[in-house]
Amino acid sequence: MNITREDKKAEAIERMKLLDIFAETRKQFERDDYVSISEPPVGAFFWAEGEDLQRIREFEENRNVLVYLVIRSYTTFGKMDCYLYVSDHRDEWEQDREDLKNREPLCYVYNHDMPDCSEFGCVGIEKTCAAGLCRTW
Repeated sequence: MNITREDKKAEAIERMKLLDIFAETRKQFERDDYVSISEPPVGAFFWAEGEDLQRIREFEENRNVLVYLVIRSYTTFGKMDCYLYVSDHRDEWEQDREDLKNREPLCYVYNHDMPDCSEFGCVGIEKTCAAGLCRTW
């Protein structure tokens, strides 16, 4: 059963509040559907645009999910984007919220340098000095 985009968006906003995401970033997502990328080194938020936004929208369409935030990191494996999203499986949402509280969410990690190595998995996250998020592992 498909969950409506509005239901997913309401859940995404609750998750953003749970993560204590900068209020203006939440408002921009809620009001204008802007997906923000938390950029290193300080985790400041910038809107996803161009190829980044196109890739996010394709992922949403292919997986029937709603991406609400992206955490960008630069690793020894290359440039990575962790997509935090709300799935079509309402029965998983409670666990997803628990994972966020523990700062260990399940996400989709897009590998810019080796797209074929992109995958789903859990990552560690924490708040940054700029009220954004960064990946810790």
